[in-house]
Parts: sequence; structure tokens; C-alpha cells
Amino acid sequence: MFFLMHCSHRPNADADRDRLRPAHRDWNKSGGEGRVSVLTGSALWDADGVATGHWGILEAPSLAAARAYTDGDPFVTGGVVTQVSLTRMADSFTADRINPRMTT
Repeated sequence: MFFLMHCSHRPNADADRDRLRPAHRDWNKSGGEGRVSVLTGSALWDADGVATGHWGILEAPSLAAARAYTDGDPFVTGGVVTQVSLTRMADSFTADRINPRMTT
């Protein structure tokens, strides 16, 4: 199954986000220690270039696995993320268009 993940960040989290970014990237690369495969994702900014969150496309065996991945993200455990939404994508989603994946 594929999920669109949207994470909102708390305002003025720049210092914490910068401190946690290496661990967050490692978490993505590992798929949350194998819980999911991260196809792609990116930071989200407002019109003034201020970071407001991040998004990603996940492949996971279940919603529970996708939630376990987000729950363990250092941005979540470190208090940067204030809200996470996971939306299941269509079964016909063609993931092979995204290459290479973020998760190795």
C-alpha cells in the first residue's frame, strides 16, 4: 500500500529541525528501520520561504506500519512535528515512476 504523509511543524522550530535533520534523514534512508520504504519527500515552505512541514510518499504493508514509521521519526519524537496525516493512495499508483527511492 502507498500512503501520502503530510507533517506540520511547530512555528520557530528551526534550531530543533536543524539539530535533528541528520537523524531524520537516516530514519528515512532506513525506512524507519525497515518498517516502510520511502519513495520520495521534501520540506514544505510558506510563500516567504519559512519551513512549515514536510511530506513523503511511503510504501507500507499496512496503515499501522506507516504510523509506526511516522511515530519513530526524530522530527516527531523531538517535538518538531505537531500533526501527521497519512492518506492511502490509489492501488493503481505507479511507484516505479519514482526512481531512485529515498530508502536504500
